[in-house]
Amino acid sequence: MALTALGMNCTLSASPKPSSSQKLLDQLLAGLGQHGVTSDSVRVVDLNIKPGVQHDEGAGDDWPALRARMMAADILVMATPIWMGQPSSVAKRVLERMDAILGDIGDDGRYPTFGKVAIVGVVGNEDGAHHVTAELYQALADVGFTIPAGSSAYWVGEAMSDVNYVDLPGTPEKVARTIATLTTNAAHLAGVLKANNYPALQG
Repeated sequence: MALTALGMNCTLSASPKPSSSQKLLDQLLAGLGQHGVTSDSVRVVDLNIKPGVQHDEGAGDDWPALRARMMAADILVMATPIWMGQPSSVAKRVLERMDAILGDIGDDGRYPTFGKVAIVGVVGNEDGAHHVTAELYQALADVGFTIPAGSSAYWVGEAMSDVNYVDLPGTPEKVARTIATLTTNAAHLAGVLKANNYPALQG
């Protein structure tokens, strides 16, 4: 069964600047590719994602097109840096725009995101990977995505260091194993849900 994934890089750095979030995102998408998942990715900061909580916030808003790509994919992969112990403002903007999904619940009690899987990657030079993961996974689950078993994939460097994930000569073994586990579970879960989605509410 063919599966697709969309990666959203929520770095604050516009293209073509180097991005640690992009490096981790590419590794997650490559991991999914090992299970036959085809993927595409976008650096969200390069787009004009307007503030708001509607599917379309008017002229010049790039969210409707990005949302269409997200809804066409079976797996969403969000990668974000840690800033001040928080997900990036770009990641929070994406989550805010997803709030409109809550208005799309069907008469059967299901959101259009039911049956879709989401995973998260986090990088930074400060503490907060677990907190950032919790914020993203909670919001993604709220709007209907399913989270697979296992940790998010994250790397946190030495506090206040100027060495970033993108600068590492290789991928730490623990990070590589986490990526493998997370992407294996995500591909498996997406296949299960695509074949047999959540049931409609009865009555």
